[in-house]
Amino acid sequence: MSAVTMDATIILPILKKKLAFLSGGKDRRSGLILTIPLGSDQTSLEELSATLDYLLSIPSEKCKARGFTVIVDGRKSQWNIVKTVVLMLQNVIPAEVSLVCVVKPDEFWDKKVTHFCFWKEKDRLGFEVILVSANKLTRYIEPCQLTDEFGGSLDYDHNDWLSKRLVFEKFTKESRSLLDELSIINNSDKSSSTDKDKSADCGLLPTFDPETVLQTGHELLSELQQRRFNGSDGGGPGGLSWCPMEEELLAQPQVMKLLDSLREEYTRYQEVCRLRSKRSQLEEVHTRVTQVVAWLQGPGSDLLTTQQAIGDNMRAAQVLQQKHEEIESQHSEWFAVYVELNQQIAALLSGGEEEEVAELKTLQQQLSDVCYRQAAQLEGRQNVLQAAHCFHGNTQELSQHLDALLGMLCADVAPADGASIQQNLKLLEEKLQIVEAGLVSLRQKGALLLEQMCGQEEAEPPAGEQQENVQHVHAVMEEMQLRKQRCEDMVDVRRLKMLQMVQLFKCEEDASQAVDWLGELLDALLKTHVRLGDDSQETTTMLDKHRKFVDVAQSTYDYGRQLLQATVVLCQSLRCTTRSSGETLPRLNRVWKQFSVSADERQQRLELALNFHTAAEKVLQGVDQSSLDEVDASGKILLDKLTTAVMFPDGSEQYFGSPSDTAAAAEGVRERLLLVEERRLLLQEEGLHNEEEPVLNGQEAGLHVIGEEVNEKEEEEEEEEEPGVELQNEDLDRMTQDC
Repeated sequence: MSAVTMDATIILPILKKKLAFLSGGKDRRSGLILTIPLGSDQTSLEELSATLDYLLSIPSEKCKARGFTVIVDGRKSQWNIVKTVVLMLQNVIPAEVSLVCVVKPDEFWDKKVTHFCFWKEKDRLGFEVILVSANKLTRYIEPCQLTDEFGGSLDYDHNDWLSKRLVFEKFTKESRSLLDELSIINNSDKSSSTDKDKSADCGLLPTFDPETVLQTGHELLSELQQRRFNGSDGGGPGGLSWCPMEEELLAQPQVMKLLDSLREEYTRYQEVCRLRSKRSQLEEVHTRVTQVVAWLQGPGSDLLTTQQAIGDNMRAAQVLQQKHEEIESQHSEWFAVYVELNQQIAALLSGGEEEEVAELKTLQQQLSDVCYRQAAQLEGRQNVLQAAHCFHGNTQELSQHLDALLGMLCADVAPADGASIQQNLKLLEEKLQIVEAGLVSLRQKGALLLEQMCGQEEAEPPAGEQQENVQHVHAVMEEMQLRKQRCEDMVDVRRLKMLQMVQLFKCEEDASQAVDWLGELLDALLKTHVRLGDDSQETTTMLDKHRKFVDVAQSTYDYGRQLLQATVVLCQSLRCTTRSSGETLPRLNRVWKQFSVSADERQQRLELALNFHTAAEKVLQGVDQSSLDEVDASGKILLDKLTTAVMFPDGSEQYFGSPSDTAAAAEGVRERLLLVEERRLLLQEEGLHNEEEPVLNGQEAGLHVIGEEVNEKEEEEEEEEEPGVELQNEDLDRMTQDC
């Protein structure tokens, strides 16, 4: 393989002039055809020499050994220039030239002179020079190997060839440079991996991008293979097929070999990069783990250590919570790094070696231990602050309830009635229950707070501030307990006072009710207790009922006196001087005196009526005739009593019943007196006028009829009056039971 000794980019402006070119055509001896198209202008021999040197460096030595056929196109040039160029070939390519075909213009040069001149110089030049016209050039070279300017069919684009040549040389240059660099990098990395103490230059990078160079080589190879495939289709005269230029046959295996070498070295380089990246990741992981652990155990731990207070009130606890949120925010950034590192370590563990896996697991365990421990401390601190916030909030709420209860206890109690006192007492009990429930809740919150703080103490030794926090919590709970106890004592006093006031109102109300009951008994006595009975038996029954009626009234009076006495005691206890009970006692005494006078009067009338009926019955039954005068006297006294008003101590007077009721009672007495009088007359006449007995019997029968009518009338009156009396008696019985 021939090495490229000259770079096309150096003489690119000269090559673009197309002073000479290799079209790819071959002569009958398979030698390459070198074409030198001379122009009408003066050709620079130096530029032509440089062009020839570059072109002759392209073919292989084997190809050069077959010799070149040089076509010097002098149709547009002068003879002396053509001659100079031909002579120059002797110095540039003396051994490689086999034949020089000088294409002459028609009818311009002296054939004898030119022919003789080149023939004469044949031995000295070392190659044969012939003059030939363009249309006769096919005698020496097949038309398919000639370009169109010589009447051939060979396609040649100089600009395309130059661009492909530049690509080839660029790829060759870059690939060889890249191969050298990759080899150095691979070998240096291999030596550094075997010697761990020796620091390798891990920053070595190839000058060219391997992917780009490989892509360029593949495109170039594809282009060369495509041209070779297309060039194998045609065939020239004599059965000779057209072959591409020798440089392409040389370039294709060269490109393939370079591509193979590049792929091999690039594969090694990728593995080196992978290992290098892995080592870099390990170092980065180790560095970042060290940073995370150092911060969490250093500044992060210091932040938590300095934050141990729980605050004295709810506002202070809220400020501490905000400060803790800021600390958590700082920790969150490092915890995010921990999550990222954990994922990175997990990815490295999946494809790491045994030694690397052990190191990674150690780093992972260390990182996890520190992060979880710090997270636990953060959570513990957060729980303490939340518990402190709840504790202070409960303390504030309980303090407000205690203040409200104390304000209620300090206010004067001046209710209007017992119902309002009961309402105030109920409200007082409700507030006390709220305070008790708040104190229970405070103890629970305090116990939880102490438990949370004790949990923190297990992680870290208890500091002086932590001890102060515990003492503060106990002090707050004890203070609230003392305040609650003082309020309870005051509630007990207030409750007793309010109960006494309720009892006072009740006694006053019951005493007033007793006065009303006694008034009702007096009213019933005066209005309904009028009848005196038709006989001694009925009168006796009425007298017994009257005594019971008086006993009920006496009980009512005594009950009222006891109630009033109780109000006096309660007023003295409550220090109440202006109470309505002071008016109840005179009313009670006044009604009782009226009742006593009325009851005595009623009893006298019943006793007098009993004596009257007893004596009258004896007379009428003929048992005792000597009582006639007594009957008359007692009857008159009884009639006088019925018409006499009851005189009360205050000077007022009151009659028993209505006038009709009094008249009915008096009528019964008069009728009994009439019967007694008739009995008197009858007794008187029995001794004097026995003969008049029938008449007397008739009179007696008439009196008997009159007596029956009077009795019927009295029975009717009793039937009308009795329901009212029974009703009054039932009312009195109920009143007595109530009392």
